[in-house]
Amino acid sequence: MIKKNEETIACFSEYDALHKVIVCEPDHMRISEVINETQRRYVKDNIDAEVAVQQHRHFVSAMQKEGIEVLTLPSFERYPEQVFTRDIGFTLGNTLFISEMGKGIRQGEEQVLMTWLREHGYSYHNLEDYRIEGGDVIIDRDRIFIGVSDRTCSDAIAHLQEQLPAFTVIPIPFNERYLHLDCVFNIISPTEALVFLPALSKKERKLLASYYHLIEVSQEEQFTLGTNVLSIGQQKILSLPVNPGVNTALRERGYHVIEVDITEIIKSGGSFRCCTMPVVRIKS
Repeated sequence: MIKKNEETIACFSEYDALHKVIVCEPDHMRISEVINETQRRYVKDNIDAEVAVQQHRHFVSAMQKEGIEVLTLPSFERYPEQVFTRDIGFTLGNTLFISEMGKGIRQGEEQVLMTWLREHGYSYHNLEDYRIEGGDVIIDRDRIFIGVSDRTCSDAIAHLQEQLPAFTVIPIPFNERYLHLDCVFNIISPTEALVFLPALSKKERKLLASYYHLIEVSQEEQFTLGTNVLSIGQQKILSLPVNPGVNTALRERGYHVIEVDITEIIKSGGSFRCCTMPVVRIKS
């Protein structure tokens, strides 16, 4: 396997300066099989792919304006959820992992990613036979929080701990109706995190509060994925304009909030974090 780009793989947090990220345009985006509660709400109206593509391009332009290199996977009609690149792979430290998807409609997206990575000279570790999705995986220095959900199995969590002995892997059970951990919890700095508390038990709330000041997200803004922001470094965060409570709370704490409308995309259950697979973050 060619390894010319191996040295550029690096991600040790959710908030260091984002330098390189993988995305996929939602050319064929549609709700063809309901696989989460958000889709259930919008399945009758479904998704306007043209609007989704336009919004995604504005999102990409916003990242490029901040100096981020955006890499784009090829999209295929048989994979209507491909825009959510975070789920099919994730970077932990200096290793890029390939997920095994939990739902049949998304299985095969992994092969597209692996083919692209080989063609572009990136090495990776394939988590075949260990069901896990990147939306459940959140890193902060030597700690990795992994959501326990119907998309991520306990065997995969144990396997990741074996693969990454320098890190402490912390399982976080949560109410599975909220799909992925990053739909209810997201670290935005070494000391702060966004959280939707009703999705977590008292034990998990106490645990996360021991690490971070928890900025609470309302039920209304959880539904519009208020936790699923994208931190790009230097306290800059991409967020939806339909989440004013989150945006105000962030600005009050000194964050520069870049508002981009991707409300057509979130109808399928994912927002900015879901739509991005960081390959390189550099501590600033």
